[in-house]
Amino acid sequence: MAATPNQEIVVHPTLKFVHAAYGAALAVIVAGFVLQHEFWSTAPWWSPLVLCVLLLWAATRHIKRLAMKLTVSLDKLRFETGILSKSTRTIQLAKVQDVRVDQSLKQRMVGVGTLSIETAGEASRLVIHDIDQPQTLADEIMRRAELAATGTRGL
Repeated sequence: MAATPNQEIVVHPTLKFVHAAYGAALAVIVAGFVLQHEFWSTAPWWSPLVLCVLLLWAATRHIKRLAMKLTVSLDKLRFETGILSKSTRTIQLAKVQDVRVDQSLKQRMVGVGTLSIETAGEASRLVIHDIDQPQTLADEIMRRAELAATGTRGL
């Protein structure tokens, strides 16, 4: 997260939960093979389907992570979602009024959190779930927002 003031910061949701999903899928697949080898002489007709569903579950978590990106530059925030079709929301940093970090117990245990950004004149918040080092990012966004509001590009 340590970026010089002139660098863009690009943030994606954490990979920690994606890795956990792949690990859980792999553990169930290995356990299924062991059970099949020990207790069943032939695999049930549905066992390949279960393996595919488990891998698909893990892959969807990975794709959802890739489909979301927050870019913080010197004067704006750009929030992009989508893979094939994209939605982009651009917010001027000078209009940022509030940056909030929320962490559930599970998120605190793995060092991630939910970042909420509220701007002047807008009814909705920008909410990004499962960000690594959320407080550090929130502090940097507020620092850049203050610089943008005063018109300085300070160091």
